[in-house]
Amino acid sequence: MNGALASIIAKLRDVRFVRYICASVGALAVDVGSFLGLMVIGIGAAPASAIGYSLGILAHWLMSSRAVFQDSVASGGTARTRQKALFVISALLGLALTTAIVGLADSGGLDPRIAKGIAIIVSFFVTWLIRSRIVFRAPGHAATGEA
Repeated sequence: MNGALASIIAKLRDVRFVRYICASVGALAVDVGSFLGLMVIGIGAAPASAIGYSLGILAHWLMSSRAVFQDSVASGGTARTRQKALFVISALLGLALTTAIVGLADSGGLDPRIAKGIAIIVSFFVTWLIRSRIVFRAPGHAATGEA
């Protein structure tokens, strides 16, 4: 446990990681805010959830590419398209993890709200690792984590 705590503290010292936390909170706010707003105007839960999640992905890309990984964003063309595709794939992986965790926990009798909280944390760290080590890897760095 001490190793895990030390790792978390080291990550908090990493300004890029702190900016990623802020981008994630912002994207989550866009997602949930859109979802709730769409529900209020009569959109069904499933479409509202899909639209909110999609807007959250877009918001996260904008914040990540401009404030978190701005030094390693591809300048354009095929490289930029590839980077965007990898970003969306990482987001869809986060969605799949969240859905699986909440579904399994709910079927096992755990409160879905607690499961959702756990899923958010797991998804956050998995997408951070993918984005920092693969999607926004600086040119010339091996896929070992240098972003």
